[in-house]
Amino acid sequence: MKLLFTAPRNRILPAGAALAAAIALLAPCAAQATPYVLKLVQQGSNVVAIGSGAFDLSGLANRDGGPGPGYATYAAIQPSQGYLSVGLNPSWSLIFDGYSGLTGPAAFGSGDAQTPETSNAGDPVTIFGSFNGGFLFVPHGYVSDAALSSSATWDNASLASLGVTPGTYTWIWGTGADQSFTLDAFKSVPEPAALGMFGFGTLLLGAFTGLRRRTA
Repeated sequence: MKLLFTAPRNRILPAGAALAAAIALLAPCAAQATPYVLKLVQQGSNVVAIGSGAFDLSGLANRDGGPGPGYATYAAIQPSQGYLSVGLNPSWSLIFDGYSGLTGPAAFGSGDAQTPETSNAGDPVTIFGSFNGGFLFVPHGYVSDAALSSSATWDNASLASLGVTPGTYTWIWGTGADQSFTLDAFKSVPEPAALGMFGFGTLLLGAFTGLRRRTA
């Protein structure tokens, strides 16, 4: 492993430098766009979906055909149809605007049952990969690049019982970072990159604390 700096054995980074390095390492990177990413993960005896980000709807065709909400969806998951609805979704209520023109997988597993959610919250968002070549449903009146945050829970379920094949599935409709919908389905295990970032930041903060104790 390449060393970032060299120093005598009994010396560490100055306190200010250590703290600044930790903050810089742990702080989120600035970005021009925040793509919408939905994590579908096993948590204990439940399956939880948490999504956040934004969409640039440029290039998609609005299929509502009128000024009011045009679509109702069912608060459920159906992997064989590439169907997943999250966020506060009173089933079959007209709360969505629908857009076509996506390119992506028609399915994210073999489960053919439409399994209702036990609970949901946040902004309603739905992906329907097998419908009309790919359909995206967003809250009625949604404006491109407005932040969205969504969640859903299936109690007493697993990815296997829902028929989800673990993996990453992405639907796109342009070249922008926020012209996509990404579904990450995985078992509840720590992500190596996140662990590495947290671990290194903790070491730096630990060094800072140790220095304060020595000089106190």
